[in-house]
Amino acid sequence: MPTKRSALAALKRLETEKAALADKQRILEQNAALEIGQMFLGSGVERFAPKNLKRMAVALGALSEADALARLGITEN
Repeated sequence: MPTKRSALAALKRLETEKAALADKQRILEQNAALEIGQMFLGSGVERFAPKNLKRMAVALGALSEADALARLGITEN
């Protein structure tokens, strides 16, 4: 049967792992944002107001990829 000491140690280890995962997630989100930003540079959308660009991205994100392309009149190759 586990002792309180081992349960406390396991909890502390879990909290440490959780913090490390949160840090890793933050770094991966920053890298993903850079990748997405690089895809958009030179496409013309950099002229859009940030607020409206975000609104468009949220609206497109709510659709499936095929639906978004269809609504924009883009045919798949």
